[in-house]
Amino acid sequence: MRWDNLTVDADESRTLPGYREPATVRTFDAPEALDTRFYEVRSKSALNKVPKQSRMPFRWTINPYRGCSHACVYCLRAATPVLMGDGRTKPIADVRPGDEVYGTVRRGRYRRYCVTEVLDHWSTVKPAYRVTLEDGTELVASGDHRLLARRGWKHVRNNAAGRDRAHLDLNDELIGTGAFAAPPEDGPDYRRGYLCGVIRGNRFRLALTDPEALQRAKRYLHEEIGVVTQEAAVASLGRRSMGQVRTGTPENGAAIAGTIEWPRGVRPEWCKGFLAGSFDADGQHGEVVRIGNSDAQIIAWICWSLRTLGFRFSVESERPNGCRDVRLLGDLRAKLCFFQTVDPAITRKREIETVALESPANLKVAEIEPLGCADQLYDITTGTGDFIANGVVSHNCFARPTHRYLDFDAGRDFEKEIVVKVNVPEVARAELMRPSWQREHVALGTNTDPYQWVEGRYRLMPGIWEAMRDSGTPSSLLTKSPLLLRDIELMKQVHEVAGFAANLSIPTLDEKAWRASEPHTPHPRKRIEAVAELTRAGIPAGVLIAPLMPGINDSPEQVEKILELCTEAGATSIGGIPLHLRGEVRDVFMEWLRSYRSDLVPHYEELYARGAYVSKAERERISGLLRRGPGRRRVRGRRSADPITMPQERPPPKPAQTKLF
Repeated sequence: MRWDNLTVDADESRTLPGYREPATVRTFDAPEALDTRFYEVRSKSALNKVPKQSRMPFRWTINPYRGCSHACVYCLRAATPVLMGDGRTKPIADVRPGDEVYGTVRRGRYRRYCVTEVLDHWSTVKPAYRVTLEDGTELVASGDHRLLARRGWKHVRNNAAGRDRAHLDLNDELIGTGAFAAPPEDGPDYRRGYLCGVIRGNRFRLALTDPEALQRAKRYLHEEIGVVTQEAAVASLGRRSMGQVRTGTPENGAAIAGTIEWPRGVRPEWCKGFLAGSFDADGQHGEVVRIGNSDAQIIAWICWSLRTLGFRFSVESERPNGCRDVRLLGDLRAKLCFFQTVDPAITRKREIETVALESPANLKVAEIEPLGCADQLYDITTGTGDFIANGVVSHNCFARPTHRYLDFDAGRDFEKEIVVKVNVPEVARAELMRPSWQREHVALGTNTDPYQWVEGRYRLMPGIWEAMRDSGTPSSLLTKSPLLLRDIELMKQVHEVAGFAANLSIPTLDEKAWRASEPHTPHPRKRIEAVAELTRAGIPAGVLIAPLMPGINDSPEQVEKILELCTEAGATSIGGIPLHLRGEVRDVFMEWLRSYRSDLVPHYEELYARGAYVSKAERERISGLLRRGPGRRRVRGRRSADPITMPQERPPPKPAQTKLF
């Protein structure tokens, strides 16, 4: 064993759901290992596909450990999205009795989607298990919870005692579409894109039969450019009356014309807004999703936006009236991804009621693992007895993904019950050396830190870097630990063959703030020294100042000191991210804040009164901290606003219609 230099206090075998072999449970008599249990398991796969809604610039990651002994106070997970009756999603903790959600009903030979009412909502505390599917979807549920598989409803795990019951194993495939996509950010780019799409698509007027689109356009015009409009009924179309939004002054017209100008460069949020507005203006949803127009320039921008966001599409032949349709390709999963990603305003065009369930995604169970302790889980009762949780049919119980960008399990289990995938190096080599592997970028450290202190004993990372080098796979790393310097020679080899970049997370240099928020991590100044050592070795090394917590580590003096020292160390990029308080994160963080800085509680309640994110003005203030400061030297490489250094940056794709620019 890799632990032969320590004394084993307890060595037992335990069967964990989802693993064919028993897990070896170990505890060790070492200061850093006190009160911690290690579950040594053999993993079926090493490469994990990153959920699309995480918005990360890479598709693959490897996690040799489940759980993290660093125990950062702000490492928390978000709530599971539930598919609501209007086609949007909502965290299950925010669902309430009387809400409408999608469930399923059996009609004839098929089970179909059906809008149903939420009858009850509550929470309970039970032992929690993580179910990971091969497409990257992750769910956390109690062992008693049931999910719909091809062979019927299955409990997450078998009875610990008593009669056997149908439960999941690695041969089961769940029913649904897989993980949901994240909604767009309601910011200036998205709003201007929406106005461009809905106004140009509506032939430079705002006359629609659906008030939802008119209300959104009216609100965006007022909030973005200060244009006040009036509504009027102009005609009737069949059974639906048509409304119109008008503005009567030349100044307002000029302001609107400037707002809907075509953008320069790739703006993903603008593309999302433009597609939403174009779909509201002239889109259809029946068997397929189509957006039509007679203007060739608008069709070209629709194609460009779809391509930018990664959607597959085709352009159909011109109709007799001169219109052409852009058709979204794919099945129900592609439709839902489109609607959730761009968020059109018109609800009736998004409905999927009566559509038969299908599972085109690879929803085969890859892993089932315990989190090690009881957790607060949520439950709802619906009219159909089920609901859609993160794209999987769920039987009236809570399930939630375990990570979205840097949010982890906040409970003691995450810190003290560590699952170690002892065969990850071998499995990673087998997967990375397959002829079918396309040598896509693989990022490590985006879920749990692979260089937490336990890596010093298990030594799983050298084998992973060797597999990256030998397969020619580009990769990057995010860590809080200078332990990565142990493997610097292997990292140099990976960088020479395929490209590699390291990123050190350094949120603060203040001793009190560091010890309070990251009690078990290496000293921040040691991380800066690691940046310098990496750059001396010719390895790109970036710094992430995250999270920036107002009143705690965001003073200009604190940030400027980090900028100064990291620039001197040769950091190739320095980025920062404001603190996010999503779902349960808010309650846990505020409880910590009351014990650490009770004087800041009113300030945080005001900052986060409207949601999980700070206001635009506060975001701009925090961003400004990274750009200004006495004696600030320009950082080499990427812009300082970029949060993570990548080993190489692909040039943006050239537009299909160069005349648009």
